[in-house]
Parts: sequence; C-alpha cells; structure tokens
Amino acid sequence: MPAETEPTVVPVVEEVLRASKTKRETGRVRVSIRTETVEDMVEARLRSRAASVERVAVGREVTEVPQIREEDGVLIVPVVEEVLVVERRLVLKEEIRLRQTESEETVQQPVARRVQHATIERLPAAQEEPTSPPSTNAP
Repeated sequence: MPAETEPTVVPVVEEVLRASKTKRETGRVRVSIRTETVEDMVEARLRSRAASVERVAVGREVTEVPQIREEDGVLIVPVVEEVLVVERRLVLKEEIRLRQTESEETVQQPVARRVQHATIERLPAAQEEPTSPPSTNAP
C-alpha cells in the first residue's frame, strides 16, 4: 500500500479594504459687506387747511338760540347771552364766522438711507508647511 501522504494545504487569501477620510481644505471664501449712506430726494404733495375767524357783532334780540348754519361755505356759530331786564330776553351778541381754505404744495426733502454691497473673494487653500523628521543629532 502506498504510504499515506499528508494532505496538501492551499492557503486562502482575502483582501480587506478599509476606507478612511481626511479633512482637506481646498479653498476659502471671504465675504465682506460695505454699508454706505445714499441721499435720495423724496417728493410728496402736501395738503393743508387754514381757518380764518371773523367776529361779527349783531346785538339783536331773539326768542330762541339760533342754530349753527352754513352760508356760502362759511360756518356761522351764534353766540348768545342772557340780559336781565325786568324780563329775560335772548340777545344775539355776535356770530363767529369760520371760513376754511385749502392749499396744496409739492415739497422735496433729502432723506438718507443705508445701502449694503457684498464683495466675495475666492482665496486659495492655506498651504501646510511640510513637517521634517526629527533630527537624530543630539548635542
């Protein structure tokens, strides 16, 4: 019988991959903002109303207080007073006449406002200095 031979061993090899990552700067960005003040001219139409007051003496007796009335765009406000005599009478002392006038004008006034402008610059990555191995020469 033939002599028993040792079995042949065939090694099985497997490659193992290991992934790793390193952080590396590839570039930089600088953003700067500049603020300036700009004057613009603002224009608006302004409307105003003025009232003139005219006091008109009347001096007439009335039996009751007259109503406030308007005549030709003039508001008339009666003013009465009681005068004591042997009997009481209403005397229209005066009328106050209010006249309103309107005017319109265009005005311009400078107004300051702020405006910002952004500037963006692309910068190269920061260069790392090469590290040299420590020297073996001791003093």
